Amino acid sequence: MAVYAIWNNKGGVGKSYLTFQIASEYAKTHPNAKVLVVDLCPQANASSMLLGGIIKGEQSLVAIASKPRRRTIAGYVDERIRSPYVSPKVGAKFFLKVSEYNDQVPGNLFLVVGDEGLEVQASRVSNATNPGPTDAWRIVHSWISDLIADIRHSWNVTDSTVFIDCNPSFSVYTELAMSASDRLIIPFSADGSSKRAVRAVLALLYGDTRVQGAEQSEFYLNSQKFRMSAPKIYNYVGNRLTQMNLAAANAFKTVVDEIGKEIWSVWQSNPNQFAIHPAGQPAPRSRAEFRRMFQVEINDANTASVVSGALGFPISSLAAGTKTLAGKRIMVNQSQLDRQKPNIRQFVQTID
Repeated sequence: MAVYAIWNNKGGVGKSYLTFQIASEYAKTHPNAKVLVVDLCPQANASSMLLGGIIKGEQSLVAIASKPRRRTIAGYVDERIRSPYVSPKVGAKFFLKVSEYNDQVPGNLFLVVGDEGLEVQASRVSNATNPGPTDAWRIVHSWISDLIADIRHSWNVTDSTVFIDCNPSFSVYTELAMSASDRLIIPFSADGSSKRAVRAVLALLYGDTRVQGAEQSEFYLNSQKFRMSAPKIYNYVGNRLTQMNLAAANAFKTVVDEIGKEIWSVWQSNPNQFAIHPAGQPAPRSRAEFRRMFQVEINDANTASVVSGALGFPISSLAAGTKTLAGKRIMVNQSQLDRQKPNIRQFVQTID
């Protein structure tokens, strides 16, 4: 069991939707485990979906964030800003049981709720890294690890699977997510900007720049300085991909191949940046083997995808038929579900 960050240095790739789906499916297929989602995206889209979608979920978000002591990620960060260098061990106060808000998700799925207040707090978190003790940067970048440890301790477990939804921006709270994570899932869409974003991920986290002598990120330099490991690449996921006709399919394949080449080249030069899986598997010896281990494609379920997120129904439990969304009746076709359900199920089967 590990901590997975879902991140790409680009918006619009469906990372929050992917977090919602894989966390729900993982909890469903591991009923005896406690599964945690930490929403470190200020937009809190994953939280909204988990809590019931664009109406019910948004109402719950407002209610939770409006309490005097916010039971959200921003509430936890407030506690850490007050005690930046010594953990107050209060993380267990900041998670909730998702099924108490949304009965469509498994009862063993828990959430640290996202909060737009993260944006306001970002500069204060950054300020805590300097001045301070000589290892202030390391301590501050352990805050989310401390949060997860507190929650696991409250469950009386030493290990549990955690999914962290991240904001595209590589701001300090995204850095904290990377420092807390063991493995990285990189969603992408089939376009040229996704290739540039994947390059940015490789440079920001691993110092793998394409221009000799290019300036390295502060995160990479400090991670090296304080011997803090970055998450290992677990999968790059073509998310909610649409192939309408032969021309679209060819264009899609070309873009996916280009992104694959980018990550394949990193494997060839630095394979220790990747997490071999499943356990016991030999390392890939060819690009075809590499692609089978590290590349995942999730087909778009079109209307079904929209309804799933908007109602807070995981795709695995969404049935075909007419659904009511914001007062309107919308038809979900079985053929749409058949395009995505197997992808999500098969992907989650590869997650330890």
